[in-house]
Amino acid sequence: MNFNPFTILLGGACVATPRLLAQVKNTRVIAADGGMAHAKKLDLKPELWVGDFDSTSLELGAEYAHIPRQQFDAAKAKSDGELAIEAAVSRGANALVLVGALGGARSDHQMMILTNAMSLAEQNVPVILTSGAEEACVVLPGEMRVDLPRGTVFSVIGLTDLGGLTIDGARWPLTDCDVPFGSTLTLSNEALGPVGISLRSGKAVMFSNFGTNL
Repeated sequence: MNFNPFTILLGGACVATPRLLAQVKNTRVIAADGGMAHAKKLDLKPELWVGDFDSTSLELGAEYAHIPRQQFDAAKAKSDGELAIEAAVSRGANALVLVGALGGARSDHQMMILTNAMSLAEQNVPVILTSGAEEACVVLPGEMRVDLPRGTVFSVIGLTDLGGLTIDGARWPLTDCDVPFGSTLTLSNEALGPVGISLRSGKAVMFSNFGTNL
């Protein structure tokens, strides 16, 4: 299968860090409504602009008037972000970077994007949710390695009971640990470099906060 990564521009926070610029480089791009505002700072050229455009200013609309649009009624049953993700998947996306998925004004939208990312990961489509200053990724049964700068603070938040969680490359490692739902055991760890995670059962989200490691 050919690698076909897409960047989705959402309406949350965006800091154009070197890490984020590297993640979105050479990806195809779709903007969701006001998320188009991130295109210039990331030097991206979206191929499609999706949404009801209630968060798009007249100035932004004029600046990117040349971008093809898929416009939806404001009373639609899906969020602009979900529509943009669906458009990317329909165009063959098999990996996604969701810029602006964290740090926005609407926590409910962020939670829905997170659950959408969980669903995609279960279909073997890896997803990074990011603001540039903070990142999240889905943790499912199996093994994964996350390339983090030394000193990065990270947390593994269980969305279910977690069975057989192992964390290495961290200040506080774990080995084959069962973590009950709601436990704070895996909150605020510190990377010593790339972090390895393996999980026997359950679902979780790993949040990484780069702080001074931007």
